[in-house]
Amino acid sequence: MAGTTMYSRRGSYQRRLQRVAFLFILPVLLYTVIFRFAPMFASLYLSFTRYNVLQPAVWVGLQNYIRIFQSDLFWTALRNTALYSLEVLPLNIAISFGLALLVNQKVRGVAFFRTLFYLPVVTSIVAVSMIWMWLYDYNLGLFNLLLEYVGLGPFDWLGDPRLALHSLVIMRVWKGVGWNMVIYLAALQEIPQELYEAASIDGANSWQRMLRITWPLLRPVTFYITVMGIISTFQTFGEIYAMTKGGPLNSTTTVGYLIYQQAFDQFQMGQASATSFVLLGIILALTVVNNRVSGARAEA
Repeated sequence: MAGTTMYSRRGSYQRRLQRVAFLFILPVLLYTVIFRFAPMFASLYLSFTRYNVLQPAVWVGLQNYIRIFQSDLFWTALRNTALYSLEVLPLNIAISFGLALLVNQKVRGVAFFRTLFYLPVVTSIVAVSMIWMWLYDYNLGLFNLLLEYVGLGPFDWLGDPRLALHSLVIMRVWKGVGWNMVIYLAALQEIPQELYEAASIDGANSWQRMLRITWPLLRPVTFYITVMGIISTFQTFGEIYAMTKGGPLNSTTTVGYLIYQQAFDQFQMGQASATSFVLLGIILALTVVNNRVSGARAEA
């Protein structure tokens, strides 16, 4: 009888504990449902309608999705987005890995350089864009002034359709490389030093230790950085809006900026919602492919 009473009290205490825990997570749960899931499902519904904010939504079925794949501008934006991502990701990974190796050294003042390399990450994208617009300025930009000293240029970095997207790539790599550097640095510091000592005893040099130990052990981190990079670059908007407005000649129009144009320039909210879900599908597909490829390499 006493045992039954003890179990009853313990069960009552657990239920009270669960109710208190639920009350603590309730604000976050309400925020997630109201401001994340509800807008997402509303956007999914709007993607099957013709809606311009001023008039009630009219159901049109799959017309918005069909119109997307018939639009030359969408394919141009998708090509620009893919090219942008293909240029940013390898450069970002290579440079951030190199910087992580540098700032992982135990030398005086290394904390200053870690902060210096990370500083662009926490800087506003609009502020960064304004600075880089001056650097890229055709007449007064620092880059053209420096190039003129060696007999090159000037170049119309943001006004030439052949250069504009690549110019944005340089700025994006500069701004984002510090974030991945910190992730790589944390992973580097978790690698057991005994592995390097054993490899040194076996006669492996620094390059062989990096290829045989460091890089393979960082493969999960590289996978994470790649997935997050795909998501980030395919949603690129801020620098496009601030620096080029998708020009010149749509050479820097990405899918993210196209969605903005459809929603807030043309007030085609249904079309913009449909484009958003197409972009979501593309990102999911790329993530799955990257996961399969990374898994196959890990097994090999």
